[in-house]
Order: sequence, then structure tokens, then C-alpha cells
Amino acid sequence: MRGLIRQRFFVVLVVLVLMIIFFSLTQEKFLSGPNISAILTSSSILWIASMGLTFVMLSGGFDLSIGSMLALTGIGLGWFLNEAGLPVAVAIIATIALGAILGGLVNGVLIGKLGLSFLVVTLGSLILFRGLTNFWSQSKTTQVISPFLDALAFGSTFGVPNPVWVMLATYLVMLYVQKYTFFGRDIYAVGGNMEAARLSGIRTSRTVIAVYAISGGLAALAAVMQDARIGAASPQVGENLVFSAAAAVLLGGTAFSGGVGGVSGTVVGVLFLGVLQNGLSVAGVESYWQQIITGLILIGAITLDFVQRKGVRFRRPAAAS
Repeated sequence: MRGLIRQRFFVVLVVLVLMIIFFSLTQEKFLSGPNISAILTSSSILWIASMGLTFVMLSGGFDLSIGSMLALTGIGLGWFLNEAGLPVAVAIIATIALGAILGGLVNGVLIGKLGLSFLVVTLGSLILFRGLTNFWSQSKTTQVISPFLDALAFGSTFGVPNPVWVMLATYLVMLYVQKYTFFGRDIYAVGGNMEAARLSGIRTSRTVIAVYAISGGLAALAAVMQDARIGAASPQVGENLVFSAAAAVLLGGTAFSGGVGGVSGTVVGVLFLGVLQNGLSVAGVESYWQQIITGLILIGAITLDFVQRKGVRFRRPAAAS
């Protein structure tokens, strides 16, 4: 199974390189500094949210609610700044904490403690969070004015756009947790076989609660970047985020069944989608064609994951008699 996933990761990486070569040859401005910066900064929201979804999928689950969580916590950031009058750093911390708490308490507890279906729970929380978003905002967009957020979205440090620093920091932290902590190993164990993990002494319910809390917290961090980029807290954002994030995670080699994959592959998946959408935009392709192509890629990634898992089952050697 790991060999097949690595093969998929390699194929996606090769196609990504070929896309970059193709667009650079056919589009004069594709490899220009401003366009490369645009690809990376426009991918920042998807990048951050996909990191959290990767951990959830590694544990054998899925989080349909990340788009609604982004919208809800984005409204929360606007309220913390405009109504509560909190300093911007405190408001950002409160926003991330709100996402982590809601993700852990609503999704994590119901799935990890009560054993409910992650699809049913996160579908319910998707609707719940979207309703809370409209209730809290009264379905209105409000301005979020902050020099710090402006600098976060559009400034640069040492010549590198600040969103890229946030993306890199998020990736490095998640990579460290995934590879070098007992918690990261627990996630793989739970995703591989939850019952075996429980019998080996792993607190599976705690691990599941934690991954959904991480997903919620990173969706909230993505909401901070979203508010900073548009200068407003809008209840209409994030509706298609989960589909793009799922495509990125699956393209990166994380299995739907859990236990295989990682955030490094997700980075390749995010860049694949970012380069594809940017290249099509630079080429003047209509937005609906971009949506169609992204949808086909998601279907293809899910189908490939299913076929590979079926193939592994079919090729298992028979037990010795």
C-alpha cells in the first residue's frame, strides 16, 4: 500500500513539473516573480486548511465542516476586533482557539467519544456552523481594518511574501508533529486499525478529538488569512474549500482509509491545484472550466485511491495452511 501511495505521489509530482514547463513555454508571464508570488499567496488558505484535513484523514476520518468553520471563525475574528476591541494578536489567538474548541468539542467528541459516523457528524456541523455564521453576522459582511492584517496578507519579509512564511511555518510544525512525536505515531496507528491501536494502549478517543481540534484550529488560521486578504469578515466564504482540500490531500497520497500519507504530499497536491488554476487563468480559460477540471481531478483522485485499496486487498497472499 505504501509503495502504491508513493507511486501516486511521484506521478503527481511529475505532472506538476510538466505543467510548470508547459505553462512557462506557452505563457510568457507564468514564471515571472509576481506570478509565482501570486500562485503561492493565493494558495495560502487552501494550504493551511489542507494541513488540518491531512491529520484527520490520516486518522481514518474526514471533516466536511472546514469551509463552514472558516466562515464562522472569520466572522469571529471580525467580532473580536470590531466589537470586543481586542488587540489584533489576542483576536487572532482567540479566533484559532475558537476553531480548535469547536472542532474538538463538536466533531471530535461526537466521533471519538460516542463513536458516531464522521460523515454524519461533520455534515451536521457543516450546516450548524454555517447557520451560526449567518446568525452571528446577520448575513452581512463587515470590514476588518488592521495594519497588522494588511501586512500579513500583502507585506513581505526578507523579500518573501508574509503568507509564504505562514505557510512554511504551518507545514514545518505539522511535519514535526507527524514525524517526531508520539501523537503523530498514534494518528497513523488509529488510521491503520483503530481497534488494534486501542488494544495496544493508545487512547484512540483522545487522538480523534485532537485531530479534529487541529483541523478546526487550522481552518480558523486560514480564516485569519482570508479576512486579511479581502479586508473583511464575510459569511459567504469557504463554501468549496473542503472539496479543494480533499483533492489536494488525496493527490498528495494520503489514503481515504487512513494510516498512510502525510503533509509533505499535501504540499505537492496544493501546489498542483494552485499551478493548474493559475495557468488556466493566465491562459484566459473561463472560471467554470477551471471548476470542471478541478472536480474531475477530485473524482479521479478518489477513484485512484479506491482502486489502489481494492488492488491491495486482491493481491494479499493467502494464509499458509
